[in-house]
Amino acid sequence: MDPTRRTLLTTGAAAAAVAVVPRVFAQQPIGEQNVSMPVFEKGNVRIRYQEAGSGIPLLLIPGGGLNSTMSLLTAESAPFNAIEEFKNEYRCITADLRNAEGGQSSGPLEIDRPWDSFTDDHLSLMDHLGIDKFMVMGFCIGGPFIWNLLRRAPDRVIAAVLAQPSGFRKEMPNLFYENNMKGWGPALSARRPEITMAMVDAFLTRMYRTNADFVFTVTRDFVRTCQTAVLILPDDIPAHPYAVAMEAAMLAPQAEVSIFPWKEPKERIPLAVRQIRSFLRAHRPVMTAS
Repeated sequence: MDPTRRTLLTTGAAAAAVAVVPRVFAQQPIGEQNVSMPVFEKGNVRIRYQEAGSGIPLLLIPGGGLNSTMSLLTAESAPFNAIEEFKNEYRCITADLRNAEGGQSSGPLEIDRPWDSFTDDHLSLMDHLGIDKFMVMGFCIGGPFIWNLLRRAPDRVIAAVLAQPSGFRKEMPNLFYENNMKGWGPALSARRPEITMAMVDAFLTRMYRTNADFVFTVTRDFVRTCQTAVLILPDDIPAHPYAVAMEAAMLAPQAEVSIFPWKEPKERIPLAVRQIRSFLRAHRPVMTAS
């Protein structure tokens, strides 16, 4: 980011960011109780999204794999309610993933570019809202999505939080393919008869088997050169391999890592949330005083 347009906050100076925000964010304050759920359309893609709060934009990517929907941010299964935690300081923006079961976003199955099709949706939504630069926090599948955002739009993402990120586990190489062939594809094909299971197979093969390694969307060489500040909160279940999260953290030159485990016992979760809050405050930009 152009240093004449912003300076990085230290944690102690973070409070000033709420008062002064660069025009580049095109922020539109929203009352705490005013939560909108409009729909954005671009060509044959339809994305339902939600906003809450005001301030510097914070894109929130729910977990849930290809069935990622806004409701999962506030579900009991979520480690914490990210909207409630951060809407008092940030303009929180989230959306249903394209073609997720239980969501209201839809679009074509782009077999040759599965990951990039979803990243198109994230960037197009920011464009639609008039937002240039933003912060991002993603859960589960949000990890690979964030790395792809950093690859595709490194000048737009100010800082990123990857919570319980998913990644490739070599001892379970077909985990995501098989899970989605059972838990995502059949329901999608039933809703959309023009999408056959053969198309689903090709899509998932390209997404999870063609480049089956690391975080799926970027290489280790990319992570080594990524200068964006990232905070990684590792998990250790089959879909969220601890080893991959830690490898990414060790490779990324501007990475920080949370305590581990941070979700159990549950009394540790507030500590992890405080670390996220401190990280975001430390990296959010403000205008240089004139």
